Amino acid sequence: MLEDDPSQANILLHWLISAGFACSRYELGQSLLHALRHESFEALVVDWSLPDIDGLEVLKHVRRTLRLSVPILLVSARANEADIVTALNQGADDYMVKPVRRRELLVRLETIRRRSGGVWKPAEPQVITRGALRLHCGTRTAWLGDRQIHLTAKDFELAAVVLLNQGRLLSRAELREAVWGRGAPVSSRTLDTHISRIRDKLELTPSNGWRLAAVYGHGYRLQQVPVSAGHDTAKTTTTLSPQLAFEHAVHSNTLRRASPGEGDRGAL
Repeated sequence: MLEDDPSQANILLHWLISAGFACSRYELGQSLLHALRHESFEALVVDWSLPDIDGLEVLKHVRRTLRLSVPILLVSARANEADIVTALNQGADDYMVKPVRRRELLVRLETIRRRSGGVWKPAEPQVITRGALRLHCGTRTAWLGDRQIHLTAKDFELAAVVLLNQGRLLSRAELREAVWGRGAPVSSRTLDTHISRIRDKLELTPSNGWRLAAVYGHGYRLQQVPVSAGHDTAKTTTTLSPQLAFEHAVHSNTLRRASPGEGDRGAL
């Protein structure tokens, strides 16, 4: 969420967190743009009037420079038709006139999230950074610190999708469609093999602060965890908790739900 007014931000955060969403708040447009180069969000709520660059400029930068398709809801006190049309033409997925109403906000966010298709895919010039790991989507190269990691084309695509969707439960069907295309005859065993390979090559293990684990009967989830020097449980298949079961059930219709104990970085 990009909102510089503390009182307005607190109200919106209260509504979103009470609805079960995980949120990050930014006060400056440049701060959000910097974060978008390193983190993934499932939707953005952007205020038009900001102290550094206005929300419309943020919107243009996200669409034209970063080339991200993340759903964006632009919020403004500007109610004239010309401003609304300008925002929509520049790439906003929806527009709300202040004062913002709670139920309308939640429904509009759910709607743009559903239209977006759910799974993030990398843009060509994007560099995905997670700690010491970097994926350069333009050159399709992977680096772990100063060491280049050699990945096959499909392993690279799968790694990019998994990293961009960090923290989300991704079904096998979503992963197959994102990497191989809709209707591709890819078996679960083939997908498991690719997952195992990127886990090992990119060192996505608890000893490095990551867990890429199978959720039985559903798919995979990449999570950041406290660095562990003990037993590596990354390859252990986990049972779906009640919270994750709920998340999976609403995954295609809502923004990502916050899991118990999860940090404050999330969907918004």
